[in-house]
Order: sequence, then structure tokens, then C-alpha cells
Amino acid sequence: MANYTVEVFMGDALNAGNANTVFINLIGTKDSSEPQILGHSADMLSCSKTLTVSCKESLGPFFLVQLELKVLELEDYWFCSKVIVTDPEGRQLLFPCYQWLSPKKKTILREATAKLSHKDTEEMAVGHRLEDVAKKCEDFIWGVYDSEIPHIVQVDSASGLPYEVRFSFTKEKEFQHSQLNTSLDLKLNNFHPTNTWNSMEELEDVQWNASRTHEYIKKHWRTDTFFGYQFLNGLNPMMIKRCSKLPNNFPVTNDMVKSALPKESSLEKEMEKGNIFLCDYARLDGIVGSVIDGIQQYLAAPLCLLFSNPQGKLLPIAIQLKQKPEAQNPIFLPTDSKHDWLLAKLFVRNAEFNEHELNFHLLRTHLLAEVFTMATLRALPSVHPLFKLLFPHIRYTLQINIMARKQLTSAEGIFSTSCAIGLKGMITFMRRATASLTYSSLCLPDNIKERGLENIPHYYYRDDGLKLWNIIHKFVNGVVAHYYTDRDVQEDSELQTWLTEIVEHGFLKNDNSGIPESFHTVAELVKFVTMLIFTVSAQHAAVNNGQFEFGAWMPNFPSTMKTPPPTTKGQATADSILAALPNVTLTLKIITALYLLSKKSSDHYPFGYYPEELFVEAVPLQKMEQFRQDLKALEGEIEARNKNLELPYDYLNPKNVGNSVDL
Repeated sequence: MANYTVEVFMGDALNAGNANTVFINLIGTKDSSEPQILGHSADMLSCSKTLTVSCKESLGPFFLVQLELKVLELEDYWFCSKVIVTDPEGRQLLFPCYQWLSPKKKTILREATAKLSHKDTEEMAVGHRLEDVAKKCEDFIWGVYDSEIPHIVQVDSASGLPYEVRFSFTKEKEFQHSQLNTSLDLKLNNFHPTNTWNSMEELEDVQWNASRTHEYIKKHWRTDTFFGYQFLNGLNPMMIKRCSKLPNNFPVTNDMVKSALPKESSLEKEMEKGNIFLCDYARLDGIVGSVIDGIQQYLAAPLCLLFSNPQGKLLPIAIQLKQKPEAQNPIFLPTDSKHDWLLAKLFVRNAEFNEHELNFHLLRTHLLAEVFTMATLRALPSVHPLFKLLFPHIRYTLQINIMARKQLTSAEGIFSTSCAIGLKGMITFMRRATASLTYSSLCLPDNIKERGLENIPHYYYRDDGLKLWNIIHKFVNGVVAHYYTDRDVQEDSELQTWLTEIVEHGFLKNDNSGIPESFHTVAELVKFVTMLIFTVSAQHAAVNNGQFEFGAWMPNFPSTMKTPPPTTKGQATADSILAALPNVTLTLKIITALYLLSKKSSDHYPFGYYPEELFVEAVPLQKMEQFRQDLKALEGEIEARNKNLELPYDYLNPKNVGNSVDL
């Protein structure tokens, strides 16, 4: 007789118990146990239960744990975090679970030691590997939102997702509460003016407990200094690039901008020095504004030229609102009337709204994170070291994206009902953005170099982001190199399948993307995994977490413009600027949406927090601890720097970065 002590852990998930009966049995290469009743899951409120499982003989060197729920009353789900089995020789073996179990299927768990496919020789182990992947391919099917945009999970609502990837009970209830109570939280319920702003001061009547950053923006949003600052450290630090030669369609002359440059300098000299920068919104060219509540809306496709002055300030020096130069498309300058110049900057900020929300936020973090999640679930079995490494970084992503499609990008969503770009324009723009997606643009060191931003001062996104990239790279290299040699990389068929899924469904086999089609070395794999983790954690934090702070003051981040881009100078007035901005209803809708997009739940997982025990080997566990220490050290560096800044940059402080795209 061989006795195995089995301890089953439910964890601390709320609503984890139910009225079903849980059965457990052990399946080995030499023998298997009979199913034993673990108990009613509703009674297992102590978070764990221990029992002895007896077998006629030893199960053998390899065995699996099978859990099964049988319905007694209502069909319900039960959460299991892990199972620890002590074998007759006294060895303690961990079997990770961390999922909701359904009465519709048996759940089979494998011991936690990570294995590559070509090193897994036991027949039962190989069979479990194949079954694991096959089942997940049935559960997670690719869908198509648009053939020229990254593919998505084929599920219409969050309730159609398997429970193991859905929100926790806590997060789901908090999210529902936030949706219902946002107006109350923002004190908007008693705000009943007419639907037209009569003055900028009326915006002050939209009140909430504003942050220091928000108050700073209300005070400085009109200034050229803050306008330029936002290209480096605002919501979208990704558009700006060094300009060594003016585009042919942007005929700025030295005479136009000489007053903005140092004496005895010129535009050509400053370009040679690397002090001239460009933001080009060509992806918006030709997109016609939508009609909202019977009123035509407008947007522009501007070009904005900026100068980094000797004092380290980045200032706008020329703005052209359309791509084609012509008499009715003037180049606006700081020397124009203050109203002309402000209106031109407002159209740039509206272009920023579209580029930020649809390209750098939605496409390059949310949609790519969904592709990474789907590929990881479909191609890698749970025993694969890469699955274990990435699992915390795909948490909640599928559900948050399904909700975003319904509330933001559907025919009834925010972009269709509250933004000038509208649904048709959004799809056109997203296709263009996807076509421009490159591997190097997702790898921060390469991206900074390509955009020529190595030396521009006060670029805190770059400074903090590169430090985070290096910390992630060090961590990933430590874990991946423990399991892989270059030969292992080449022989791992599951790894190659994973990459193929990403290339086909995320980059749509774009030959110009530069995405690798196969891995040959550990270094290539480490860089790719670093990119993935950086994208879903740090990059998402950089473009997501400040949305409410930077966008709630509507003139700084208008979702639409109600008048067309000006075709002549000298026509703008304070009243015409006010008439061009979104009305009250659209303003409140956008403020509410930005508030929800920026609100963390109480079970938010900060970067580097890995509560699930997925690894058991000493090396990855040590690397995880070092990773946390490195992040903590960076946190201290950033906070020390921020004490000396007029406007602190805190979005890449590790304590404000999440493990995954879960918001």
C-alpha cells in the first residue's frame, strides 16, 4: 500500500466556494487511485483541506492530479489555487492550478517543474502536454474584428470566456460599481448647464477631487512650454522624432521661425545640431469627421515643428493643419495672434487624442496584448517555462478588451458617438496604424534611436523606460537562459508555434514589420520576451495611467472639433475657439470614460508581484526576487528625482505599473 498526503488549496478568491462536490484522484504511470471525495467546495472555507489517498502500489516517477466537480444542486464553479502532494518517500510536489473549475470538465494538473517539449520524454507527460494545448485551442478561438487589424478572441461577451481568464469576483463587482457611480464620484450629477460652453470658466464647474497634475494642467494648458512638454512626458510620448530635413509638404522657412531661434542661428543650423523635432499626423489625412447629434464634426492631419531651446524647453514653432501645402492651408506661428495660435494648437491636441487613444494605446498595448495572450494560451502548455513566465502578464487582458470593444469601439461606443473620427474613420485609421507597426518601434532602445531622441533633455519617459527595459531584460535573460541554449531554442516546436501565432494574427504577416519569423538564439528570444512584458506592463502604464489627469481638462485633450480647421489667419476669436470645442454632453462623456479607464481595482497586481506559485526551481525564484529588488531600487530613484520637478513624472514608477493590460 502506498499512501499520498494531498493538500488542496482554495486560495483567497472571493466567492470561490459553491454547493458542488469535489472529487480528486491521482493518475500515475504504474497505478492510479480511486476518485475520492474531497468534500463540498462550499464547506472548504478554511482555504485548504488535507486528505490521504491510498494506492495499491507506488504511482511511479510521474503522476497527474485530477480534480472533478459533480453537480449536486446548481451548476457552479469552484476556485483551486494549488495542490501539494507528499509522496511515500516524503517528497513534497507542487501542482499549480489557479483557475476556476467547472462541472463540465475534469481538470488535470501536472507537477510544477518546467519542461521544454523536446526534453519531456515520459509518454504520459507528452500526452498531457498535447491535451493541454488542444483543450486551450478549443477554448480560445481566433476571431476577426477587421481583416487589416490584429485579430481578437472570438467571444462576444465576457461571459463567454473560460472562467480561468475572467475577472476575479472582486474586480468584476468593483468595475460594475465604478460604471454605475462614476457621475457621483466626479460630482457631475448636479451639473445641468445648457449644452454649450459659454466660457472657459464654466469648465471649472465640473468638479472632482483633482490631482496636483490636473490642477497644473488647468493652469498651464495654453502655454507653449506645456504644449511642448506633453510630447515628451504627457499621455503620448511616442509621436515626436528628430527632424534633420523638413518634409516636402511642410515648407517652413527660416524667416517664419527666426524669432523663435537664438540670434545668429537658423533653422538649418538647429537641424544640424539636432534641436528641431517633428510630429506628423499623416495617418489622419483624408479622414472625414463624423456627424454627432446632427452636427458635423471635424479633425485635422497636422504637422507640428518644435525647437529644443538652450534652456532645455521644447517649444512649438510652426503648425500646418493639413498635409497638402496650399494657400488655404497656412502655417501658423507663435507670432500670429494669440487666438490663431491657440486654435492651431487645439487641432494638434485633437490629433493627439486620436493617435494616442487608437494607435499608441488601443493598438500597441491592448490589441497586441490580446494577441500575446491568445498565442500564449493556445501554443504553450502550462508546464512550459515561457507559459509560467508570461502567465501573470496576460491576466484579465481578454475580458478588459472585450469590454473595451463594446463600450469604446462598437457602433454604440465612445468613438462612434463622442469623437470626430467616428466608427468609419476609426477603422480606416486603425488599418493605417497597423500597417505602420514595426518590431523595432516596440523595442524601446531601438525606438528611441530610430526617432533620434537619445539626447533631448527632460525626456523622463525615455529615462525611466530604458531603465525599466534593462531591468526586465536582465530578469528575462536570467529565467530564459536557465532553460534554453541556442540549440534548445531551435528545437522547441511549441516556441516556434507561439511566435507564428503572433506573427500571423498580430502583425498579419507584414513583411515590412521586421518581426522575427523564427528564433535561433537565446538572445533573440530574450529580446522578444522583454518586448512583450514591457509592452503589456510599462508601455501600457505610460499611455494609460495619465488619461484622466491629462484629459479631464477638456481643452487639453478634445475628442472632437465642431468647426473646420481655419483656412486663413486673423479670424479666430475667444468665442470662435469656444465654439470649436466639444459641447457639454460630449465633454462629460469623455471625462467619464477617461475616469473609468484610469481607475485601478483593489486586486490590481503591481509590477513584479507574482502571487501564483508557478515555478519551483531555485533559479527562476531567485531571479524573481532580484527583479523585485531592482524595481524597488528604481522606484526610489524616480521618487528622488520627482521631488525636484515642477511636474513629477510618475507613470513609469514601478509601483504604478501593472503586471498586465487589465485596465
